[in-house]
Amino acid sequence: MTEGAHAAGTAPAALSERQKKHLRALAHALKPLIRLGTAGVTAALSAEAARALHDHELIKVQGPGGDRAVRDELFAALARETGSALVQRIGNVAVLYRARTPQPRILIPDR
Repeated sequence: MTEGAHAAGTAPAALSERQKKHLRALAHALKPLIRLGTAGVTAALSAEAARALHDHELIKVQGPGGDRAVRDELFAALARETGSALVQRIGNVAVLYRARTPQPRILIPDR
């Protein structure tokens, strides 16, 4: 299992491929909880994503259509702001993970 939740703005511990695969499987059935708009990553959006990560640990985020590089940067910025790990990005949807402290709900395999 990885270390506990990280404070917003700090980098999470890197996930191994095995851990990412496990989290991707868990995220498959999830619906996006956060939708990125034209304003990008705002303070309010970061706060809402951090709250969702605290409640669920694993969330899907839907990004805007358009330029892939811009969308990738938005997902990376949101992960940085919330102290979460970017598990996967497919099209307009990204999966973010941040373990809850002190008792994580999602147990991921060791490296």
